[in-house]
Amino acid sequence: MKRIFYAMVLLVSASQVMAQGVNPVQWTYTAKKIADKTYEIHLTATIQPSWHLYSQTQPADAIIEPTEIKFNKNPLVIYNGYVKEVGKMQLFKDEKLKIAANQYSDKVDFVQTVKTKANVKTNVVGSVQFQTCDDRKCLPPKKIDFTVALQ
Repeated sequence: MKRIFYAMVLLVSASQVMAQGVNPVQWTYTAKKIADKTYEIHLTATIQPSWHLYSQTQPADAIIEPTEIKFNKNPLVIYNGYVKEVGKMQLFKDEKLKIAANQYSDKVDFVQTVKTKANVKTNVVGSVQFQTCDDRKCLPPKKIDFTVALQ
């Protein structure tokens, strides 16, 4: 009986280690100066084949976590408007479960326009929380911090 218990513990531990190693989304963070004291912050997600990353906006019946981007307060920076999504959004529908989701494959660029209050060097700091799924499973939501230099 003890052998079965230890075998189960080992199996569960191994599967958790393997699941933690799965990282189907790679993020890059950049700033592009578009005018005097005005920048575009780009949070670009490159998604591995067969995986999906979810939009910030979801249908009412979606059961996944939408992508959420938060920016820390910076007294030198003014955030203009909302974070835009640049990519090919797909509407996923599961007729059996009667659910839908707005998702991206391959790549999506989240873009936030900011202005600095003066000609200074500063950083935009924040976090992105997201969930990814493939055709068989969904990974738990993940939160990643980022820093982007404005120069």
